[in-house]
Amino acid sequence: MSITAEKKAELIKEFATKEGDTGSPDVQIAILSERIVNLTEHFKDHKKDVHSRRGLLSLVSKRRRLLDYVKTNDEGRYQTIIKRLGIRK
Repeated sequence: MSITAEKKAELIKEFATKEGDTGSPDVQIAILSERIVNLTEHFKDHKKDVHSRRGLLSLVSKRRRLLDYVKTNDEGRYQTIIKRLGIRK
């Protein structure tokens, strides 16, 4: 269900805008997307896990807010992130 440290480091390296960047919206969106994918897989086996589903909805809304922020500030960057992560919208 959670993201491994290696996977997180890989995502940070891939989506960082500069060296040592861990807090930019691009990195945060990528990490949230990975966690959402992991939780979605979890729900294929555990359909009645309502508590984790609430957490999933929280992650999705947080990612949506970050995407809206990026879209407001830089439309091209938003389109790039959406395309690289395969997010609909």
